Amino acid sequence: MKVCIAEKPSVAREIAAILGATARRDGYFEGNGYQVTWTFGHFCTLKEPHEYSPQWKSWSLAVLPMIPPRFGIRLIENEGVKKQFAVIEKLLSQADEVINCGDAGQEGELIQRWVMQKAQNKAPVKRLWISSLTEESMREGFSNLKDQAAFDKLYEAGLSRAIGDWLLGMNATRLYTVKYGQNKSVLSIGRVQTPTLALIVNRQLEIENFTPEPYWELKTVYRETTFSATKGRFTKKEEGEKFLEEIKGSEFEVTDVSIKKGEEAPPRLFDLTALQVECNKKFAFSAEDTLKTIQSLYEKKLTTYPRVDTTYLSDDMYPKVPAILRGLAGYEELAKPVLAAAKIPKSKKVFDNSKVTDHHAIIPTGVRANNISADERKVYDLITRRFIAVFYPNCKISTTTVLGEAAKVEFKVTGKQILEPGWRVVFEKQADTTNSPNKEEEENDKDESGILPSFTKGEKGPHEPALNEKWTQPPKYYTEATLLRAMETAGKLVEDDELRDALKENGIGRPSTRAAVIETLFKRNYIRKERKNLHATKTGVELIGTIKEELLKSAELTGIWEKKLRQIEKNEYDPRQFIEELKEMLGQIVVNVKNDWGNTITIEETPKVVEEKPKKKAAKPKDPNAPKKPRAKKEKEPKPKTAEPLICPLCKKGTVLKGKAAYGCSEWKAGCVFRLSFEDVGNMDLKTLIEEKF
Repeated sequence: MKVCIAEKPSVAREIAAILGATARRDGYFEGNGYQVTWTFGHFCTLKEPHEYSPQWKSWSLAVLPMIPPRFGIRLIENEGVKKQFAVIEKLLSQADEVINCGDAGQEGELIQRWVMQKAQNKAPVKRLWISSLTEESMREGFSNLKDQAAFDKLYEAGLSRAIGDWLLGMNATRLYTVKYGQNKSVLSIGRVQTPTLALIVNRQLEIENFTPEPYWELKTVYRETTFSATKGRFTKKEEGEKFLEEIKGSEFEVTDVSIKKGEEAPPRLFDLTALQVECNKKFAFSAEDTLKTIQSLYEKKLTTYPRVDTTYLSDDMYPKVPAILRGLAGYEELAKPVLAAAKIPKSKKVFDNSKVTDHHAIIPTGVRANNISADERKVYDLITRRFIAVFYPNCKISTTTVLGEAAKVEFKVTGKQILEPGWRVVFEKQADTTNSPNKEEEENDKDESGILPSFTKGEKGPHEPALNEKWTQPPKYYTEATLLRAMETAGKLVEDDELRDALKENGIGRPSTRAAVIETLFKRNYIRKERKNLHATKTGVELIGTIKEELLKSAELTGIWEKKLRQIEKNEYDPRQFIEELKEMLGQIVVNVKNDWGNTITIEETPKVVEEKPKKKAAKPKDPNAPKKPRAKKEKEPKPKTAEPLICPLCKKGTVLKGKAAYGCSEWKAGCVFRLSFEDVGNMDLKTLIEEKF
């Protein structure tokens, strides 16, 4: 019997239908020589500190650093997980072959491997590796199953990441909490979380400490066109006024007119970060909202695997392009010119095997997009238009530069004209209909230079010069969009696609985890959102100020660790060396913090919204002759909420409820299996315990 382990019940159902395993059993499907079972999220996790040593149960500086001689895994304390694991364990004990059908990424590989290890699987293992959940893709995947050994390095990278996060998270969190936390709250420290917070704090301090300085710009208006002095800005008003006086009485003469023709390539296909950035800019979606939406589109078979960090397609996708384009319902007019071409273009900026590892860029599958939500439609539209646009011709432009002078003071203006729109026609309708919350900013981001009137070299005429006072501006606060870009490039904000690709190797976090890292910072009350800007709280600022170790808060240094993890995946770096380096670094951090005489950190509580009670209206005088109204029964007023509900850490949809013997999820009827017994919680704060465990 062949046993398939899927990442969730819905995927198991799809696989079972394709394989002919149509008989429903308790916890699995069976038929045609297959048994198809499933996990749902993490079933196993690294053991808690006290499971390695009883003395590690207490939060004490004396026992730090905690470095287990050998790491072990345990099953998550959850009745639903235990029940489903028992099913998997039984099936694996009788299996002739196991097919790992988990999520095709580093995290998915780790989840399934741990389950098989815990179940002590002895059967040979094959791997299903697919980029979309369409029937065609699944059938193709099952006909080309790979040996599990081909993904050993992927697993080792995931394991190294998990161990690294345990070592740093467990030790540094206890270290800073005991030393600086005033016993009020846990001060969470994380390998990716802390340098991300440092980016926000450092930008905020830069803004707060910024001193604006005046400068002056000399401009002149000739034939309703504004020319700028090539001398640039003046730091002294007197210097600018001197030039202004010189040119006032003289004519303006055009000294040169040059026209340069050029082309603009279509925007690149989406990776996850680029999609999150675009959705934040256009629709103000959080990174987490975008990830949930694109995950839903993937599970509905409408788009390909979302947790990717490449903007390229592999060469084997090229023959599939016509079928995908023909399947894009609602986009027929845009797809028609591409399909009508003798040959669909194959650009190296779109198809490049060397830029694709596990999965290609996010594209539509060609499955008809019916019954999707408004938010899903927005995200699907962005992805689909990008996909169509990359097969359109480049946009042809003409750049005109006009030079002029007055009293030998040189001026310049540049304008751009679109000669042939090319790929831009794909986005014309979208630009008209998209009601962007950041429309003003998008307009400002566009090239300020417009279409210029026709100028002739040597022409002269009157002009209107002026000296304008301006002030230097501080850098802008991070938004989720700009923070994601900064995480992707280890704090270096770059616009150039090629340069950004080169810096991705050293980015902090992975595309699939960055949204969760930002959400964690909100949850810990280290940051808050004001409109779309991210501000650090007093706790967040003081925490970063207290951490003296650059290794803990430097995006660049964390980026180097991330690069090593990627190298482990490619078999270019020894995972044991990575862990040893972390242990050595951790030992030094513990010594330094123990010897520090720093202050305590302010624990800023989450602000509570207090609703203002409406003022009572003055009572009208009673009419003694009016008939008496029957007294209405006084309804009981609902009790005010004492605390915000906790979001379930497993399904992220329901809220945590208190039952008779344990805490559970409000979505239990929908299949969520979250459970924490009162015994597990003990005297600990429930919110803190959930954040630590999950």
